[in-house]
Amino acid sequence: MSSQEIPEEKYLPSEQGDAHHGGVAVADDPFADPGLPVHKPRIQDIDERAARRSERTVAFLFTLSMLATIGFIASYVIFPVDKIVYIFPIGKVSALNFSLGMTLGTALFCIGAGAVHWARTLMSDVEVAAERHEIAAPPEVKAQVLQDFADGARESGIGRRPLIRNTMIGALAMLPLSAVVIMRDLGPLPEDKLRKTIWAKGKLLINDNTDEPLRPEDVLVGSLTFARPEGLDEHAHDFQTQIAKAALMIVRIQPDDIKDKQELAWSHDGIVAYSKICTHVGCPISLYEQQTHHVLCPCHQSTFDLSDGARVIFGPAGHALPQLRIGVNDEGFLEALGDFEEPVGPAFWERG
Repeated sequence: MSSQEIPEEKYLPSEQGDAHHGGVAVADDPFADPGLPVHKPRIQDIDERAARRSERTVAFLFTLSMLATIGFIASYVIFPVDKIVYIFPIGKVSALNFSLGMTLGTALFCIGAGAVHWARTLMSDVEVAAERHEIAAPPEVKAQVLQDFADGARESGIGRRPLIRNTMIGALAMLPLSAVVIMRDLGPLPEDKLRKTIWAKGKLLINDNTDEPLRPEDVLVGSLTFARPEGLDEHAHDFQTQIAKAALMIVRIQPDDIKDKQELAWSHDGIVAYSKICTHVGCPISLYEQQTHHVLCPCHQSTFDLSDGARVIFGPAGHALPQLRIGVNDEGFLEALGDFEEPVGPAFWERG
C-alpha cells in the first residue's frame, strides 16, 4: 500500500496507548496556567551592605549625569564654533559638536542606567498576577490601583533612600538646562539690530539709479525717488541685510498739502523721506499716486498717505511708515539728521 493510500488517522497518536507501544498521553488541560516561578531573593534583599553598594552606584550615576549636564553648558562657553580638533580614531571633528554630543549623551545614559540599576537591584521584584478586567474599572479596582501605587512607592525605597532620591531629582532637574542652552543655537541674538539702521546724522542720500548724492532740485513735485545711505557698498557681504532696513523713498509734496505737523518739520521744502519697507510683511513699496500722495504696496495692497504722516488708509499693514528726518548740508546735498525714530518694516512684539 502506498503512502497516499494510508488513512490519515494512522498518522495520529493513540489516545489510549502508552509510551511503550508508541502512544502519546494527552493532558487533561493543555492550556493550564503553569503559575509563577518560585521567587528567588537577590543579594540586595538579604544583605544590607550589598543594598548600600547598589544605592551608591545609582547615586554615582545620577551625580555623573549632573556633571555631564554642567559640562554640556560649559562647552558653549569654552569651545568656539570654528575650533577643529583631532580625536583618535575619529579624526578631525568640531570640538564644540563633539563635546556637546559626548556630554549630553553621558547625561542621558547615566539617568537611564541609574534608573535601570535601581529597579533591578533595589526595587521589589516580586511578580504579581492581575486578572484582566473591563476598561471601566469599578470603584474597588480604582482603590486597589491607588493602593498598589502606594505600595510600589513604598517598596521602591525612595522614602528610605534619600541619597538616591535627591541625586535623581537633581539629575532630572538639571537635564532640561541642556535644552535651554540648545535654544541659544537657533541663531544669533538680535540685540538692537531690529531697531536701528545704518542711517546716521550727516549721511548723504544717494540716488539708487544714478549712485549720486541727491540735491533738493533733483526731486520734482509728484516724483518718486529711491535712495540709500552714503557708504553702503552693493558688493559688501551684508548689503542685502542693511538695505532691507535702510531703503528709502523720497517724494516732494507742496508744503501746504502736508497735513501732519511732524512730517512737515522733518521734511525739507516739501521733500519727505519715508522707509520703503512695508510695515505688513516687509515688501518694498514701489507704487505712487501723484494726485492723492498715496503709496501702495504691491504684495497685499497696503496703502499709505504720504501727505498725512504715511498713515495706513487701507490694507493689512499695522502702522504707518517710519519717517527719516532730512536736511541740506553746506554743499547743498540732502542728508539725514539721524536714524529712524522707530523700527522699520513689520511690527514685532515690542516697538521702541
